[in-house]
Amino acid sequence: MSISGIGGGGAMGVDRVMALRAQILERNEALQRANSVQPGGTAGVQPQAPREGGFAATMEAALAKVNDSQNAAQAASAAYERGETIDVARVMLARQEASIGFEATLQVRNKLLTAYKDIMSMPV
Repeated sequence: MSISGIGGGGAMGVDRVMALRAQILERNEALQRANSVQPGGTAGVQPQAPREGGFAATMEAALAKVNDSQNAAQAASAAYERGETIDVARVMLARQEASIGFEATLQVRNKLLTAYKDIMSMPV
């Protein structure tokens, strides 16, 4: 089996593997930073500096990523329908990725609405 057999699609498979490798390395570095010992502190307990943008920026980035995956799935479907040389498995994978991203976004929205309703109904 050659390297091009990974992921069923030549360079795309290799790019995907390299992207996953980069994510694993980033998470590993984050775990190592979290487990480091601070002088005068305990292992793994570090004060968290507020991230730029916070929750709103994180949500905006997640929604943009879901939107990008939906646009990519739509473009792949249109290319397949036009008869361009594109693998049907790749089209279906892109559509499934977009569908899962949308469903996850919908569930997050539902949980946020439920939390908001619970907070609003709390006695003061």
